Amino acid sequence: MALRSRRAVLRASLALGSLTLAGCSSSAAPPGATRVRVWSWLTGMDRYVTAFNASRRDVFVELSVIAAGLSGGYAQQTNAIRGHNAPDVLHVEYQGLPQILLTGGLRELTDDVADLADGYSPAAWRGVRPDGRTWAVPMDLAPMVFYHREDLFDAHGIAVPRTWAEFGSAARAVREVDPAARITTFPLNDGSFFAGMCWQAGDPWWSVDGDAWRVDIAGAGTLRTAAHWQDMIAGDLVAGLVHGSQDWIAAMHEGRLWGLLGASWSVGTLNRSIPQDAGRWAVTTMPTWDGAPANGIQGGTAFGVSAESRVPGAAVEFLRWLSTDPEVPRIGSAFTTPFPAHLPSRQVARDAYRGGYFLGDPVYDVLDEAARRVPDWTWGPNALRVFSTAADRFGPVRTGRVTLPDAVRRLQDDAVADLRARGLSVREGSRA
Repeated sequence: MALRSRRAVLRASLALGSLTLAGCSSSAAPPGATRVRVWSWLTGMDRYVTAFNASRRDVFVELSVIAAGLSGGYAQQTNAIRGHNAPDVLHVEYQGLPQILLTGGLRELTDDVADLADGYSPAAWRGVRPDGRTWAVPMDLAPMVFYHREDLFDAHGIAVPRTWAEFGSAARAVREVDPAARITTFPLNDGSFFAGMCWQAGDPWWSVDGDAWRVDIAGAGTLRTAAHWQDMIAGDLVAGLVHGSQDWIAAMHEGRLWGLLGASWSVGTLNRSIPQDAGRWAVTTMPTWDGAPANGIQGGTAFGVSAESRVPGAAVEFLRWLSTDPEVPRIGSAFTTPFPAHLPSRQVARDAYRGGYFLGDPVYDVLDEAARRVPDWTWGPNALRVFSTAADRFGPVRTGRVTLPDAVRRLQDDAVADLRARGLSVREGSRA
């Protein structure tokens, strides 16, 4: 699932001793079965593991639940790789994959899963192949879309915006209708959100350039995005509430927020957070720059195999099942709204979706179209650090002490300095 730094997890869970065994106990393993150790923070992974173990006699998965990625999970996995005690299967979101790859702790899977390549959304398959080789197996995808209160837009005769220029006009109209309301919130504390917004602009922040990493965070597309949102923030046209907070939930339900720029997993967030709002919300693809169809991504899960795993074949068997077996989206549909990276599995999830919450176009139609619109993007080996640094750099924007474009330029400098401090070759700017 998507990466979400806002999830609070006790720092004490950083200790390897705090790992909690959430799968079946080892005593339940069939005699002679090959044991595969998995570390993950994916919601529902215990249910998937239980189903897999029930279907096999020769492979048995042992699950340990760890802290979410930026809340300690990546640190746990990195420390385990360095200590030569990593599990067989590692949880690696697309944005975290290059960082884990840099440790040398992943097994190359190019030959193991080559036959699956044509079955995935192109964005997901690219996400596990940062250097043209396959290092993980995709689980899901998280294209960004625009969730909005269709009832409020209709009641006040405001058109749902299709471009970012229209979005600004609609934001002013919303505030005129209700001075306490805003069209959406722009969370300056979430670097992954801002990255997803900039992804749509078509200027990748990182790219592989020969033996170097090219960094272009302050590229034209990102600066255009930053300038747009700077105007929205300075004009008091968007709120600053944190996604998922109690204040945010209340504002969404009470009509003080008319929309959410969120990923595919926000379907489940809305259903769980404000179930009483069924029949008020609709979903559409993101507003575009000059009408050119494009969407970014925020999050998405994949799994890799440890380079030191003694049972790589069994580990790959589990990951192939987790990624492609139709039973997985059926199980997931009982507690979430999965958007699998594997296209046949996505159809299973679509068929299992009960619907009834959103007005207008079917939600999977919109998400499918959003996924088709995702341009090329490569995550760099310090993406997670950049997310954290972005939250620090963007904080003063709300008070006017710095502009968002200036903060982006400083973030570029931070990212370049960090990569060089890691001993990596770096080139700045675009290839043009």
